Amino acid sequence: METVLWQALAGTRGGPNRARIIRALDARPRNANQLAEDLDLAYNTVRHHLDVLERNGIVTSGDADYGTVYLPSERSRSHWDTVEEIISQVED
Repeated sequence: METVLWQALAGTRGGPNRARIIRALDARPRNANQLAEDLDLAYNTVRHHLDVLERNGIVTSGDADYGTVYLPSERSRSHWDTVEEIISQVED
């Protein structure tokens, strides 16, 4: 899981935005529209990053299509020290 976290959050051009999204979701679960507004990102950008994060098991979501709420997955939580380390490096 640590390799997946490093790749998704630091290994690509979109990593910094994914790190911002995961930090926001750590503070409280949100849907894509709320994330877009809170992070001042385009909705489609947020949707793309959520798809990548969910595909890699970093975030999880409810079953609803409209207004689906996202939060960090249990797998991410079990490696949260790594998530924090990556976020601190990406923010520098």
